[in-house]
Amino acid sequence: MNDNAVTGPSVGPSVAESAFAWFLRLVAAYCLLFGVLYWIRLIGFYDGPLWRIDTMPVYWQIAAMALAVLYPFAAIGLWMLASWGPVIWAICAAAEIVMYAGFPEFYGNRQAIVISHICVALLYVGFRAIIFFQKRRVQRHG
Repeated sequence: MNDNAVTGPSVGPSVAESAFAWFLRLVAAYCLLFGVLYWIRLIGFYDGPLWRIDTMPVYWQIAAMALAVLYPFAAIGLWMLASWGPVIWAICAAAEIVMYAGFPEFYGNRQAIVISHICVALLYVGFRAIIFFQKRRVQRHG
């Protein structure tokens, strides 16, 4: 008796699942970049207006400190393909969308960041839908 008779044929990840894993790792890299940029802002490495924690208004201090911690945490979860990685990313993305789209008078109008978060969220939902329907089709026919 061979191993396939006991466990069934081994099936690797589909193309969509492999692409999804690479997509999550790409998002992890940009989360790490965003985290580093927030840390640069907090420690005052860049010499510009409001680019140091002690010169920022309180609302920027809170946002920058939270995102400086959460973005690298999201990057770790996304890179490891952990289920909590996209959740932490969604929290960061929602925070920045609220900051830049909801309160542009305080945080500035950064439409590129808002649009990038929306595009990433749509791609994520698209990947999850494709993978769901592929698995459902395999279960029906297999």
